[in-house]
Amino acid sequence: MASLKVPASVPPPYEDAEQLNKAFKGWGTNEGLIISILAHRNAAQRNLIRQVYAEAYGQDLLKDLDKELSSDFERVVLLWTLDLAERDAYLANEATKRFTSSNWVLMEIACTRSSHDLFKARQAYHARYKKSLEEDVAYHTTGDFRKLLVPLVSAFRYEGEEVNTMLAKSEAKILHEKISDKAYSDDEIIRILTTRSKAQLNATLNHYNNAFGNAINKNLKEDADNEFLKLLRATIKCLTYPEKYFEKLLRLAIKKIGTDEGALTRVVTTRAEVDMERIKEEYHRRNSVTLDHDIAGEASGDYERMLLALIGHGDA
Repeated sequence: MASLKVPASVPPPYEDAEQLNKAFKGWGTNEGLIISILAHRNAAQRNLIRQVYAEAYGQDLLKDLDKELSSDFERVVLLWTLDLAERDAYLANEATKRFTSSNWVLMEIACTRSSHDLFKARQAYHARYKKSLEEDVAYHTTGDFRKLLVPLVSAFRYEGEEVNTMLAKSEAKILHEKISDKAYSDDEIIRILTTRSKAQLNATLNHYNNAFGNAINKNLKEDADNEFLKLLRATIKCLTYPEKYFEKLLRLAIKKIGTDEGALTRVVTTRAEVDMERIKEEYHRRNSVTLDHDIAGEASGDYERMLLALIGHGDA
C-alpha cells in the first residue's frame, strides 16, 4: 500500500454509507464529507460501503455520486470508488472509443498491472460490455499498434523472480539484431515483450545494456516522430520502471499549457494504492519540487482536495 492514509479507527461501513447519504441531502451536496470518507478508505472498504449503501437505500452509490457531482471532481471520485477491476475495464473501454481512444492507456493497463489484476480486469470487461477486451482492442486498432496491443492485454505473465540468464542473453541478442535492422514490430520483439515475466525482461534489458553499450530505449529513439516507436519505448518503461513512466506522465499533464486533468486523474486514482510513494519520490527527484506542490498549483477546489488526499496530503 502506498500513500493512501486510512484512519486508525475506521467507522463501520453502514456509518460511512449513512454519512454519504446525508451528504446528498439538503440544498447542496457536502463535497467535504464525501472526500473525508471515500478518500480515506481502501479498496475493500469502498466495496463494502457500496454494498451496504445499496442494501440500505436501494440505490447505486456510483449513480448517486454521478447525479450529485460534476466535472473533474466527479470523475476522480467515481474512478476512485470503482472496484479496481471495474475501473480498469472502464478505462480500457473508454480507450477504444472514437473520441477518447488511447493506445497509451491500453498499454499502461496491460503493462503495469499484475497478471492477476489484468486477468480480473478482462473478466470485468467481459461482464460489463458483453465482449472481450482483446476483441475490442483488435477491432479499434490497426497495423503495428494492434500487433503489440492485443497480446499485451491478453498477457498472463509469470510473476515470480526466477530468471533464466542464458535466455536473457540470447533474447537480448535477438532484440539488438531486430532493432539494428529497424524491424521494430518484428514478431520476436513482440513475443519477448508480451510474454516474458518482468523479472526476466529486466535481466534481458540489463544484458542488452551491458553487451551493446546502450539502453534499449536509446536505440529505439532513431525516429523521434514514429508513434509506434514512442509506444514501444513506453511499453518497455512501464514493464521495467513504472514509477518513471508515471512521473513523466504526471509532469507532462501538469506542466503543459492547460492541465491534462484526464491523465492526472487516471494516474492518481490507479496508483494511489500501488506505488504512489515511489512515483512521488521520482517526481521530487526529477523536478526538485513535490508532486503535491505542483498539483496544488494546477488544480483547485474539491478536485484539488480529493487529489491531495489520495496522494497522502491533507485531511479534507
